[in-house]
Amino acid sequence: MTVGHIVAVALLLVLVVLVGLGFRRLRLIRSGGVDVWQRRVRASAPTSTRGWNLGVLRYQGEEIAWFRVISLSSGAELRLSRRQIEITDRRRPGPSEEYVLPPDATVLRCRDGSSRTVELAMSQDVLTGFLSWLEATPPGNFNHRQAS
Repeated sequence: MTVGHIVAVALLLVLVVLVGLGFRRLRLIRSGGVDVWQRRVRASAPTSTRGWNLGVLRYQGEEIAWFRVISLSSGAELRLSRRQIEITDRRRPGPSEEYVLPPDATVLRCRDGSSRTVELAMSQDVLTGFLSWLEATPPGNFNHRQAS
């Protein structure tokens, strides 16, 4: 086998993986998902603007599931219960985030029932749907607050 054949096989494998990732994203979007950027907030660097990942957010009953777009895993990387989500901050993307996030994005800092904190960045249309879903908690189960 020559170097040219090896390079051709490697490029073909990369193409197959990219096409597979594209079909996976399309399947998630068609099944009710929306594009949302996510990053985990680390206690050691709470003001860092690094680590954003594009994914698809799906509403699954009383929880949301976030799937990373560029991942070989078929499962959700993040799950948050509607009953435990607390929005602790709401902001526009900073100057160092503008190249990664959409221009009309809003960033929500969310904490769940544990000490885990994540930021979710979404377009205005997606934000409207997310807040509607969050506020639609059945009576007696409203345990979250929203930052203004």
